[in-house]
Order: sequence, then structure tokens, then C-alpha cells
Amino acid sequence: MSGETAARELRRDAIGLREVLFQSITAMAPAAAVAASIPSGAAFAGGSLPLSVLIALVACLFTASCVAELARHLPAAGSVATYAAQGLHPAVGFLVGWGYVFVEALVPPLLLLQLGFTTAGTLHQEWSSYPADLWWPWSLAGAAVIAAAGYFGVRASARFGTVLGVFEVLVFLVFAVWLIGKAGGDNTLSVFGTSHTAEGFAGLSGVFAGSVYTVLAFAGFEAAAPLAEETRDPRRTMQRAVLGAALAIGLFYLVTTYAMTVYFGPDRLGEFGASGAASWEGVARASFGLFWVLVFLAVVNSAIANANASANVSTRTAFALARVRVLPRFLAVLHPRYRSPVAGIAVQSVVAVGAVLGLGLGFGYDPVTAFLLLATVIVTVVIGVYIMVNLACAGYFLRRRRELFNPVRHLLLPVLGIVAFVPALLTAAGLPVFDFVSELTAPVSYAGPVVGAWMAAGIVVLVVLIRRHPGRIAETARVHFDEPPSTGLPQNGAVQR
Repeated sequence: MSGETAARELRRDAIGLREVLFQSITAMAPAAAVAASIPSGAAFAGGSLPLSVLIALVACLFTASCVAELARHLPAAGSVATYAAQGLHPAVGFLVGWGYVFVEALVPPLLLLQLGFTTAGTLHQEWSSYPADLWWPWSLAGAAVIAAAGYFGVRASARFGTVLGVFEVLVFLVFAVWLIGKAGGDNTLSVFGTSHTAEGFAGLSGVFAGSVYTVLAFAGFEAAAPLAEETRDPRRTMQRAVLGAALAIGLFYLVTTYAMTVYFGPDRLGEFGASGAASWEGVARASFGLFWVLVFLAVVNSAIANANASANVSTRTAFALARVRVLPRFLAVLHPRYRSPVAGIAVQSVVAVGAVLGLGLGFGYDPVTAFLLLATVIVTVVIGVYIMVNLACAGYFLRRRRELFNPVRHLLLPVLGIVAFVPALLTAAGLPVFDFVSELTAPVSYAGPVVGAWMAAGIVVLVVLIRRHPGRIAETARVHFDEPPSTGLPQNGAVQR
């Protein structure tokens, strides 16, 4: 490979299965999900929450299977945009990429807000002299760490994520084993039935309502896919990483949720939440002394790891769309040594700091409200992307690879994946189609108009590109891993005109 060609490409063969597996694992934020996301389902499933987690795991494996199949045949930094372009239409691929870049760029500020208010709140609880509203220095420190990890290339960033991911998983697994041991004779498989659901949500209705909220904890399993062009043997590695992360973290969620349920009491779990005495940190404080510090550190660690993984996703997807010139070309600028998308990393850092400190979010509201608003925007779009990927899987194998078409993997599982995620989409958007869905209130309800405005802008850009540069939209379907890059892309940090 010539120096000129290398300067236009992400670093090939830089990472392996371990790193990309933890790219997806950390993007799922397992510690934060166990401590904050999954307990939201307890209000409906009660002590049957482990069964809700099991149902959510099976549901997410449908879509994970589709992503894995597409990643195997289409190893591209564009990931979901390339899949939709190949399986449906390049215009759809552009819109999927447009939405995905937007929300993945918002994930780091989301997690930096969580890092800030979690750290400040805990410090204030321990030392009342520390101001509870002095959260922003921790957010800025996290932003600096993530920017540095990304700047030094995918190898440094992915290995950093691996270390963080191992720590948070181990802390909660050790705690879970401890809880199961302490539960003693209260261990029971009845929590995998429907006898412990919350009041007002009896039987399967409570279990399924809990599973809808639990599904949201699995978001991020596809995050390995945008690193395909930097991974050794990506056709095989991507498939194993995506499925492996979804399955492994699903089992992790099962073990930890079961442990807390039997320890806390299945018939009391409807009172369980993300904070206070009836929470993971509350139980750790009350029963296990200083072990709560490790739980706190694991949640903080999870926020940083998730932000790091999502920054990798947003910058690689932006790079892929910029090199075919459907996004500004400077986003395809690579560092001459580390081969990292430095322009994208700089933009990502500005977006992160701007969303945390500016735009009327962190300071205009408060960090928790800003967190909820960003989370609603992100989850709504990500679930929509999952639905489109399921459709793209069926379309790709029916239209382009008919000789490989398998009716179970390429039709039944995509349909089941769509069915599983539609209720989650309605829940995330606050559309009260089901009785367990709460209608969103301001300012969280602004998420819908924000998403609508961004996608409307994408449609305008799409129309302009189709009229002026139709070839660029067609290029969203291109798999660059199998062919040399186009001429005229940025070289050695310079932008050509």
C-alpha cells in the first residue's frame, strides 16, 4: 500500500475481536444500565423483572442477528448507513446515516452530563461542603479524556474501552454473586414466572411492559460495526462481536437482575429504582459497607466508557459519509500518524462541550433534565435505525444475495426484530398507545420536534444532492474495504477542493 493511499484510509488491522467486542459492550453501558435503566422496568414487572430481561434479550438478539449478518457481508465504516443503502435504497441509506451520526454525536454529551451530576451528587452526599450543583468540571474532564483517547487512534481508544469495560462488568458480577449468596434460601426460579409482577400490571402484561423498558438497556450492541475497516478479519470478527456482545451482556443483565431481585425480595421490587435506599447504590451502602464505592466507580466508569465507544461510532460514520462527499469533506481528514479522524474528533468534542455547557441544556435547565431530553432524542432515533436495519437485512438478501437467502435468518428474524422494537419506539417517544406508556412533558417532549427538524433538514440535503450530485448518494452503498478509496479525498490532513 502506498503512503498516499494509506493517508486516505483508516488504519487497517489495528484491532481484533477483544477490542471490538468491548466496543459494543461499553456502548451498551452495562453498569449504568443495571443501576439505572433496567430498574425502570420494575415499576411494571416487579419481582418478575428477570423474566422481562430474558424476553428483552431474545428480542434484541433478533436485530443483533440481522446486524451481524450484514456486518459479515458489508464490512464498512458506514455500518448502518451502508446496510440501508445496500438493502433498501441509497437515499434511505443517507437518511439512516444522517440520523445515526446526529444521535451518536449526542451520546457523549449525554454520558458527560451523567458523569457530572452523578459525581457531584455523590460527593455532596459524602461531604456536604461540596456543592451539589458543581457538576460541570467533571463533565469537562471526561470530555478531555475521551478526546485524547480518540486522537491517538482506534487502538488506544479501543484498548482504553476494554479496560473500562472489564472493570464495570467485574464489579457488578462480584456484587451479584455476593447478593445471591446472601439471599440463601430466598433464591427462587419463581422470578422467571409471572407471579411477582407489580400491582396493577398482573401477569404477562406487567412482564411485557417491563421488557419494553428493559429493551432500551441493550441499545449499542451494534457499535462494533463502524470499526470494521480498522479490524482484523472483519467479516468474521464483526459478526462474532455484535452477537457476542448482545448475548454476553444479556446474560450479565440476567444474573445481576436475578441477584438483586432475590436479595431485595421479589414482592418488594416494584419499589426499586435508580436512586435512594431502594437502588443498587443504596443496597450497597446499607449492607456492604465501602463496597458502594466500587459500585459508584463502576457507574462513573460506565459513563466514560460509553461516551468513548459512541465517539468512535459517530466519528467513523461521519468519516464514511464525508469521504463520499454527502457530509462536509473535512470530516474525512485523518491524522497522518494515528490515522484517526481528527477533524471528526474535534467536531465531536465541540458538540459534546457545547451540548453539556451551552444550548440552554446543562445550565439552561439542569443536568438531569438535559440528560432526559438528550436520552429521549437518542433512543427514539436509534430504535428507528434498528427497525430500518431489520428491513435492510431482508432486502439485501432477497434482492442482492438471493443465493444466500435463508428464510429464518433473513426474513423471520428481521420481522420479529421489528415487532420487538415498535413498542419500545412508541415508549421512547412517549406515545401513549399502551397503558404503561407515560406521555412526555416539557422539556423532554421537545425531543420529537428536535428529531423531526433534524430529519427534515436531512431530506432537504438529500433532495439537493440528488439534483446536483446524484452519484454521491449512490456511493453511500459502496463498501470501501474491498476496493481502493476514491481519488480526491483528504491527504495528510489537507482538504482538497
